[in-house]
Amino acid sequence: MALRQSVGDIAGTLLSMLHTRLELFSLEASGEASRLFKLAGLAFAALLFLALAVLVFSIAFALYFWPGPDRYLALGLLALLYAVLGLALFWVVRRALLYGPLPFAATLDELRRDAALAARLGESPAARNAVPKDAP
Repeated sequence: MALRQSVGDIAGTLLSMLHTRLELFSLEASGEASRLFKLAGLAFAALLFLALAVLVFSIAFALYFWPGPDRYLALGLLALLYAVLGLALFWVVRRALLYGPLPFAATLDELRRDAALAARLGESPAARNAVPKDAP
């Protein structure tokens, strides 16, 4: 009878741990979705107003140089400026995606702790109580 109760207690503990991890995951997923939606809206608004500003600036710049002989040079410089800015922004976005924080970091950290605890529980009691050789 004690074995059945121990197995039941372990199963209950495991289910409780799984429930906690799933709740943490769902909270983080909800937060990530909210954050991404907000950032996407802000990015869209920023792109819209920047595009309008670039359009008005380009028209004003072209009209200023249109009567003169340097009109094609002015338009070429504008195109070069836009290309450099576009590449720089692309580089910033790529860097943020490659080196930004991992989503669901708290859930992954908890799962790593659970795995370490499970590995420790799988060891013999003598090995668990032994002091590592490199410990001070």
